[in-house]
Amino acid sequence: MKELKKEDISQDIFDLYDDYAHNNLNRRQFVEKLSLYAVGGLTVTSLLSFISPNYIDTLLVQPDDPTLDSQYITYDSPKGGGTIKGLLSQPKANTTKLPGVIVIHENRGLNPYIEDVGRRVAKEGFISLAPDALTPLGGYPGNDDDGRTMQKKRDRNEMIEDFIAAYHYLKSHEHCNGSIGVVGFCFGGWMSNMIAVRLPELDAAVPYYGRQPSDEDAAKIKTPLLLQYAELDTRVNEGWPAFETVLKANDIEYQAYIYPGVNHGFHNNTTPRFDKEAADLSWERTIAFFKLHLEN
Repeated sequence: MKELKKEDISQDIFDLYDDYAHNNLNRRQFVEKLSLYAVGGLTVTSLLSFISPNYIDTLLVQPDDPTLDSQYITYDSPKGGGTIKGLLSQPKANTTKLPGVIVIHENRGLNPYIEDVGRRVAKEGFISLAPDALTPLGGYPGNDDDGRTMQKKRDRNEMIEDFIAAYHYLKSHEHCNGSIGVVGFCFGGWMSNMIAVRLPELDAAVPYYGRQPSDEDAAKIKTPLLLQYAELDTRVNEGWPAFETVLKANDIEYQAYIYPGVNHGFHNNTTPRFDKEAADLSWERTIAFFKLHLEN
């Protein structure tokens, strides 16, 4: 059997996976619907294997990178989950205080991809904190299917408090200069928007394909925003026009990019939804945005 490539997969399969990844289908329903596309030499097993995350071969920054100090810490979240675990990463041998960036995971906990993003942020000269909102339930379980199931059990408002507590932990860290930004993906994109709503003192927010806050909440934002969307992500994009209207009406500073021809999750290099060109460009913009707004 030939090796599957991205161009072998129809957009319908990507849309199906998006429904599954966002809990609109359970695994049995997903596999049943996926079987409809197992034709012409394709099997359900091969399709499932191809579209599922590959965390083994995709790390861009190794956990033991010699230029970084990267370790798990815990911090208190009195209004949220109690005590939250997170990956704290920063450049080694740094003699000056650094801006801080909170890295917020998707709807499945602190998986290897998000840990890798946290280390990527640190490689750019920031101190990063990637919390695991699944900590009160035992933490990321080692696979995304169980992670999604676990995260559904947590209250969203409590998780907001967990990430607000991460902001305060990082802001008061001895190696942080007090300037804090946030970047998040999918659920983390929505969470980034909500932290901007809740914390007017937040210095910068970069939501990737995140659902938008209500009009009432959006009007409260004081934080500069860099909004990253995928053209084919109709589920999330349907909320963008109303959000932009509120941002303009309230003179909220923002930049927005809709990357053509790419799917929700295009930054995630562990699945075939990944688009290198869009991911690289969006990341360049993200780092430049943080340097502009966080470096004193």
